[in-house]
Amino acid sequence: MAKLPTPVFPQPQLVSSTQDLAEALKPFHAERFVTVDTEFMRERTYWPELCLVQVGSGQAVVLIDALAEGIDLTPLAELMADASVLKVFHAARQDLEIFLHEFDALPTPVFDTQVAAMVAGFGDQVGYDSLVGSLTGHMIDKSHRFTDWSARPLSEAQLDYAAGDVTWLRLVYEKLVRKLEQDKRLSWVAAEMAELEDPATFRPDPEKQWERLKARTGNRRMLGVLRAVAALREREAQRVNVPRQRLLKDESLLEIAATTPGTVDALARVRGVSRGLAEGRTGMVLLEAIRQAQALPESELPRPARGKGKDNARAPASLVALLKVLLTACCEEHDVAPRLVASMDELEALALDPAQAPALLSGWRGRVFGDVAQALCEGRVALQVKGGRVISVPGENAGSLTE
Repeated sequence: MAKLPTPVFPQPQLVSSTQDLAEALKPFHAERFVTVDTEFMRERTYWPELCLVQVGSGQAVVLIDALAEGIDLTPLAELMADASVLKVFHAARQDLEIFLHEFDALPTPVFDTQVAAMVAGFGDQVGYDSLVGSLTGHMIDKSHRFTDWSARPLSEAQLDYAAGDVTWLRLVYEKLVRKLEQDKRLSWVAAEMAELEDPATFRPDPEKQWERLKARTGNRRMLGVLRAVAALREREAQRVNVPRQRLLKDESLLEIAATTPGTVDALARVRGVSRGLAEGRTGMVLLEAIRQAQALPESELPRPARGKGKDNARAPASLVALLKVLLTACCEEHDVAPRLVASMDELEALALDPAQAPALLSGWRGRVFGDVAQALCEGRVALQVKGGRVISVPGENAGSLTE
């Protein structure tokens, strides 16, 4: 793309008091859309520490010092809740998680330019700087990406960097929307935004944390203990506000589930468990969680994840591989990112039983991939290479992937 002239952006305004924040954000309620970004620190805490919020319109850029003494972010919460103003983010999930934690409500409505870019054919999880470069021809400075946003005062360079995350985003949004309108794909993006407006998306269920650990066992009793201690770790990490891995590593949870220590001494012998943790509050509740899990009846124990353990059906690897090839081919034809269409778990579910992958068989995903994928699973189409491209072959007549 040819490089566009550099636009004249508004001079950013740094606000650090509640009164200034309320005054600065008043005009934003009259906007059709605003661009939003956050800067935060999370290395030492479970909950992200919000440091700076950037909000941009065509006339103003407001940088909100969230760490300023005495500042009340209620005016920001009111803007985020204003249903008449679209909030535009790039890679919105962490920003939305922060707002949900701060305000106990998600911004609405929202538009994620990273998701839109995946729909528009810019590849899987394209970065903000790459997207700005692709759509405007300009390269933006990302040298402060890993800066300490909790340190005060913020430098002029930091503030300029932060402002850039919402100024260029306006151009990115407008260009993406025009492309999506031309391709008649705005409704595809709208379908994806529904997930980002559901609080459950950002509130991890402690009782499901054990599934992340991918234990290689079919022993349901061990999995029951793992479920209990993984849930306990999640709640404790939230309570004391430390990263879950800093409180107790995954490897330690797996060893606890395998060895089921019943005493403080036995718990302290687990690799990664300190004597202090074993003797303290966390150790006591861990031991109690282990005892309760061991006492559960067989009917209440979790089952191994799909494909793990002898009691679970496993999708044929060859069929999953064919579906992956078909997914790539369909996405090449429709110029959409494969990662947005289907995950490996969804492909395996589809290979086992189409009823287990309803999202792939409905809406735009069904049109792009799901319908022909189900036909492949049922033997109604085959794959063929023609002209250097993979196509589906219904019956004896070669056709396109979407015929």
